[in-house]
Amino acid sequence: MDRALLKQIIERYEAANFVVNRRMNAMIRELMPDELTVDQFSTLRYLRSSGKSTSSELADIFCVGRSSVTAIINRLFDKKLIERIPDDKDRRVTYLKLTEEGIQMSDAMEEKIQTLIAKFITHFDEQEALCFIETFEKLARRMMQGEEKQDEDRTEV
Repeated sequence: MDRALLKQIIERYEAANFVVNRRMNAMIRELMPDELTVDQFSTLRYLRSSGKSTSSELADIFCVGRSSVTAIINRLFDKKLIERIPDDKDRRVTYLKLTEEGIQMSDAMEEKIQTLIAKFITHFDEQEALCFIETFEKLARRMMQGEEKQDEDRTEV
């Protein structure tokens, strides 16, 4: 790809990503119950999809330090939205899992977010929406592969 075109595409991506992330986060914050932060909800959402996780896994997934995750976990535990489950085989490992109240909170918020996002996605026709999400998922997969793999791919082109 031509460097000038690549630069233009990157600038457009950064500008659009900035607006989408800022606006979406602001809209989601407005939907949140007073007792829940966006980071706490993200943790609930992840635990809802994974079933259970450790704090180390959460730190890796969210690309934050363990101390940040510990603070979120403690608050969610105090609110009775998650429970701590010790591993049967290794007492150093503790799993985190949603309580029934955590599941209900996560489901309610998920429904609100689905409604919010649908307001925007419905402005695309079906083919545009599918093309957009497939391309966005491709970007996510590339990012999950890590920088080493991306460097290898660039040298092959």
